[in-house]
Amino acid sequence: MSFGILTDLTKCVGCQACAWACKEINGLPADDGAKKLAANTWTFVEQRRGVSIRRQCMHCLEPTCVSACPVAALEKTETGPVIYQEDRCIGCRYCIMACPFEIPKYEWDSVQPRVQKCIMCYDKRIARGEQPACTEVCPAQATIFGNREKLIAIARQRIADNPGGYVDHIYGVQEAGGTSVLYLSDVPFSELGFKTASKNGAYPKLTWEILRKIPNVVGVGGVLMFGIWWIINRRITLEKVRNGELSEDEAFGASRHEEEAI
Repeated sequence: MSFGILTDLTKCVGCQACAWACKEINGLPADDGAKKLAANTWTFVEQRRGVSIRRQCMHCLEPTCVSACPVAALEKTETGPVIYQEDRCIGCRYCIMACPFEIPKYEWDSVQPRVQKCIMCYDKRIARGEQPACTEVCPAQATIFGNREKLIAIARQRIADNPGGYVDHIYGVQEAGGTSVLYLSDVPFSELGFKTASKNGAYPKLTWEILRKIPNVVGVGGVLMFGIWWIINRRITLEKVRNGELSEDEAFGASRHEEEAI
């Protein structure tokens, strides 16, 4: 069963209970001053045009971040969440560049940086048959958890039952090939900062078209970088000889070692 989250922006009161619950269950800093999604803030409620808008990872059905990761550090689970396994991550940050929603964030200030984002409480809640902490604490039931198809049906029924009360569109049904996080709104999504220009089809095929060309780029780039390294290292060695820091025999030995490396 594929789960998802439906957030009805007409019901959100902007209390930030979801954001605080997310921080608590994931051991994130309670007050890091973040005013948007960040490495230490995986969900956030911002205000635009008088609307409280909950932001979080969209958990795409066919995630571009997963297809872009060369070491499978990101994984789309059968139950819906896109999770991150930091022990596999090599810090290439391809996922950050690939995401059409600009969600994953990097711990730039950390000695051992990781890619950080919402994982929908996969290990601590969903894998145990429970709902995410964020949906559980919402006092207005503005954000609810359940089977994705049932959530879509609920959203369609709300639109049908309230003519003019909603924009006639469920954000996430088609965007980027479909997402596990869905939205309803009474204000056009384009006016609320949503990526409305996103391709409706899945992105991984586009990612592959780019990434399959990388080996050639890496090969040429690698030779170029090694050549630059050799020249710089050679100049440093000669300078040490001139300054008496290195004998000519030691310099010769270093040169032979470099040639063997080539």
